[in-house]
Amino acid sequence: MDLGLKDKVALVTGAGSQIGFGKGIALTLAREGCDIIVNDVNLEGAEQTAAEVKALGRKAMPVKADVSSSAEVNAMIKAALMELGRIDILVNNAGAATPQKPFTETTEADWNADININLMGVVNCTKAVIDHMISRQSGKIVSIASTVARTGGVNMTLYGAAKAGVSAFTKGLAAEVATSGINVNCIAPGPGDTGFALQAPPGFLDMIMGIIPQKKFTTPQDIGNAVAFLASDVSINIVGQTLSVDGGLTMY
Repeated sequence: MDLGLKDKVALVTGAGSQIGFGKGIALTLAREGCDIIVNDVNLEGAEQTAAEVKALGRKAMPVKADVSSSAEVNAMIKAALMELGRIDILVNNAGAATPQKPFTETTEADWNADININLMGVVNCTKAVIDHMISRQSGKIVSIASTVARTGGVNMTLYGAAKAGVSAFTKGLAAEVATSGINVNCIAPGPGDTGFALQAPPGFLDMIMGIIPQKKFTTPQDIGNAVAFLASDVSINIVGQTLSVDGGLTMY
């Protein structure tokens, strides 16, 4: 099936990690014919991903910006529009989590860190591109939440709350801009075959694997495929949804 993404311009935030969802998303969209604005706070990582995008025959623009800073995001969007002319697709992928700990041990600094990157990063990037999309009466916004936003997680209260905010933000914005030709949706990945697996405490991965019906972790390619679908007009009638991509973890 042709997704109709050829020559679209996509901004993928947090695409610098070489083992993360962002790179998988960027490369999948590039294979579908998109030119990619590759964002990360780590410019070297963004440049590595951009090089792989270019190797696929597509344009790539690596940009360093901290999505939790509206000033840096606005500068990134301005530069991207000057170089590539438009942004058809925004993928709000950038995210991070403070070290897992009981809620009673968390600090205001922990809360600010989790909310600023995971929720306000989505808000900042969306705010910076939404008027451009409305003016063109066209656009796709896909944000990355987490299964933890639905299930909660021991010692992951802050992260789960921030990611739940992403899902709620998606619904509200989708309702506001649906008549402007803009689709806004969200993906909730399951435990990932990414840096998540490298940072998990002893025994945690075995425990999680035991409750995933499909008995596999979510890969960057899994998420890239889901993003490509939601970024295309094939999914034009899907509005304000959070799609679980987690091997069946949250189907119950």
